[in-house]
Formats: sequence, structure tokens, C-alpha cells
Amino acid sequence: MRWLLIGYMFLFVHRPFEVWPWLGDLRVERVYMLFTLAVWAVYPGKRWLPNAQHGAYAAFALAVLMCWAMSPWADKGQPVVEDWFKIVVFYVLLVTTVHDEKGLRDVAVGFLAVMALYLLHSFREYTNGRHTFRMGIARMIGVDDTLGDPNSFGASIVFALPIVIAVWRAGLGGRYGRLALLGYVGLSGLCILLTGSRSSLLGLLVWCAVVVWGTRYRKTAFVGFACLAPVAFVALPESLQTRFETIVNPEVGPENARQSGDGRLEGLTRGFQLWAASPVSGVGPGAWRPATRSKIESHNLYGQLVGELGTLGLLSFGAVLVCFWVNLRAVKRLRDGYPEWRNDLLFTLPSAVGLAVFLLLFMGNFGHNLFRFTWLWYGGFLVIARHCCEVRAANWEPEPEPEADAETEEWELPPGWVLHPPHG
Repeated sequence: MRWLLIGYMFLFVHRPFEVWPWLGDLRVERVYMLFTLAVWAVYPGKRWLPNAQHGAYAAFALAVLMCWAMSPWADKGQPVVEDWFKIVVFYVLLVTTVHDEKGLRDVAVGFLAVMALYLLHSFREYTNGRHTFRMGIARMIGVDDTLGDPNSFGASIVFALPIVIAVWRAGLGGRYGRLALLGYVGLSGLCILLTGSRSSLLGLLVWCAVVVWGTRYRKTAFVGFACLAPVAFVALPESLQTRFETIVNPEVGPENARQSGDGRLEGLTRGFQLWAASPVSGVGPGAWRPATRSKIESHNLYGQLVGELGTLGLLSFGAVLVCFWVNLRAVKRLRDGYPEWRNDLLFTLPSAVGLAVFLLLFMGNFGHNLFRFTWLWYGGFLVIARHCCEVRAANWEPEPEPEADAETEEWELPPGWVLHPPHG
């Protein structure tokens, strides 16, 4: 079953039916998911893992449905709602069929393999001249249409990087595995730079800072990074150098680049205005553009949340975040109790999920990622990891102490007996 799930990850991330239209005519994704559901229906090992995260997702799903039903622009939001519930279905399949350490390892590594193929294909297309021209520069895009926009493509790369650290610390694949991971990180950094996405570059820098700070050689690593960063910047085309310089000096870029940066703050303020006008349910999921008469989306997670889903969405999304925190704390307690397991994937993966959630919230200041698949997929990884950790801890038995050697074993004299030294 796990291999079917990895196959769907490939279809969802890479989306070959958007690359080759004839596959889209065959409804490959729908047929594959229907087949997977049929296999799941007869799969003998499926069961729910007890975790409050399921309830939080259910509450958020109910909020999405209620806000969509009450929205004056329900027809505009229907594609968003349908696509998001497809992700919910995958989450259910994941947490009901993957319950052991091997399954979790295969799914996590499979996700990285899918991302690697996605990046390699996108980079190949970029070298062949496929890109978009926006903000006065040529920008790399993903091969798909759904998440292929430069900003969305860059964000997808950033949110996958924490999983690299989890696999690295677990030592999966040995020396060659680590070489492959180094290559993946290098490709990820290159693709992010070529997208010209300022928010993704900030996310990459935050990820690097967190990773470096967690090492024993943080001073050396920071010095090395400080030396290499200017070299990488100078190696970029002048147009991309100017693009990234606008992060600290907006005046050097074109006017539309400055307006794009200001649009993130405007997305937040507009979101609160929509919330004030419709405090319970907002304007409905996917209804940002018709409600605000804007040509672009909110580009802000927090404005999107309160503006589209109102108080219902705010409370239920808060419950999701609380459950992430509770699960992460539970795994941390187990890790502290069994330090010898610290570098097992069961413990490194939850830490990676925690970092990914932090990056989602941080980059939410610059992007509308509320309905991104990452929230549910990584939540599923965390639920499974906690379950496996608890099972291992419950079944753990300390190794018996070695028995003393019969010749050296100490013994006591019976009461009243005296041992005299030999004569002579």
C-alpha cells in the first residue's frame, strides 16, 4: 500500500498529466486514486491511529465546508475546496495504512525521491529555455501548472528541505546516501535562486541558519557560509542580483517589484477587513479575488485565513497548530528518555516536521499557503512517527546484566565460620 501512496505523491507533485496533455485526457490522477481507494478498501491492515490531530483536521475540514456553503462566491471557490479535500483523502489513506517504522521510512524517502525528480525535470526544462518573464527578469518555473509558479515552486523546495536533515541524521543510505542528499540540497539552492523568489530565498536562509545552529561546528559553518554566499550572489545574472537586492533596498528594483512587496502587507490588512465584514465565516475559501476585486491572491497566510474562513477557520486552524505542538512535545519527551535512539528516523523526522511548520508560518507572511498539501502530509508523518515511537518504547526491554564469572564471583562465609590462612 505504501508504494501506491508514493506513486500518488509523484502524480500530485510532478503532475505529468499537466506536462503531457494527452495524459490529462486519460484522467490518470483520478483513475490512479480510484484504484488506490479500491486497494485500501480491501487492505487488511488499515486502522486509525489514536491522535487528536485527526480531530483538529476534521474541525478545519468542517470549517472549510461551512464557510464555502455560506459564501456568496461558492462557485468560484469550488475548485479550491475540491482540490483540498483530495489532500484530505490522501491523509486518511496515509495514517490508516502506514503504522510501522519501515513504512514511515519508505514514505519519507519516497517523498524526497519524488521531489528530486521534480526538480531535475524542472531544471532540465529551464536549461532548454522554459521559463516565465516576470518582474523584469527571466524566472525558473516548475514543469507543472498547479504549483509551477516561481513563488509556489520555490516554496515547495523550501518546505521539503527539513526532511533532508531528518534522513541525513538517520544515516539512511550510508555514504552514498549522504552524497545524494548533498546533491539534492545543492540542486534545491540553485533552483530557488533561479526562480527569483525573494520569499523562497528568505526561507532557504532561515533553514540554513537553523541547520547550522544545530551543529557542533556552528562557528566554522557560519564563517564558511559568510564566505560562500557573496560568491554565489556574484555568480548570478545581474537581473537576479538586482531582484534579490530589493529585499534590503527596494529602490534598486523596478516599481512593480516594490509593489509586489507592499502587496504582502496589503493582503494582511485586506484580510482583516474581510473578517470584520463577515466575522463568522469570511468570504469563503478561494473567494479572495472576487471578494476583493483583486487580480492577485492575498499572498499572506494570515490575511487569507481570517479573510476567507473567518473565526471558524481561525479557531480550527489554531487547533491544528496546537496538535502539532502537542505531538512534537510528546516525541521530544520520548527522545529525552531514550537518548540512544536520538538519531533514528522516528525521532529526526518529527523534528524536521516541526521545522517545516515553522517555515510554513514564517513564509506565510509572504504567501497564501493555507491550503497547501504540506500541512496534511507532514501532519500524517508526525502522527505515524509518534505512534511508532510509543510502540517502540512500550516494547523496549533493558538488556540483562552479564552474569558474574563463577571463578571470580564473590561469596560470603556462613555465620560463625572463620577462614584461617594456610600453615607454612
